[in-house]
Amino acid sequence: MEKIANKKNGIDVDQLLGTINAVKSDPEVADFRFKAKTEWLEGGHCRTTFLPFYGAKEEDSSRTNPIIMEGDEPPILLGENRGANAVEAVLHALGSCLSVGFIYNAAARNIEVESLSFDLQGDLDLHAFLGLSEKSRPGYEKIRVKYNVKANAPKKEIEELCAYVQKTSPVLDMLRNPMKVDVEMA
Repeated sequence: MEKIANKKNGIDVDQLLGTINAVKSDPEVADFRFKAKTEWLEGGHCRTTFLPFYGAKEEDSSRTNPIIMEGDEPPILLGENRGANAVEAVLHALGSCLSVGFIYNAAARNIEVESLSFDLQGDLDLHAFLGLSEKSRPGYEKIRVKYNVKANAPKKEIEELCAYVQKTSPVLDMLRNPMKVDVEMA
């Protein structure tokens, strides 16, 4: 007899729990290295190709087609809107990470999510980017996130889930805490 998948919110809960147990039994399974190559095309336009990554103690070969993200600037910043600009891509990364964390953890808690969305805004002062002032930072000064969720759980349980997701989100952690970034000529 074929086993029926235990799916919740589009997530195979048994596979999710299996992954958690695999990491518990062998911590090296949790070590991942993601890779990307960004090439400048013209003006503010660039293209990033996400390369195969290392994870679960091996090189991943599941991507048969490359994943590509275009980057550009809006016309007011001398671009042609051929893609999200880099700071917009940060909002995408944060929203995507929070969404995945929310849905996966809701599934693990047997919460059925009917709809979920994140509204994100980031405040940026161009003075530092343009080299006009050192009083502001070149990156976001503040990011605001509001989430809307419709689920079969009480508000308190959703709030606890959201707090847990914030605590475990890799992208939110990178934005809230400094990390080492090495930049060097190849």
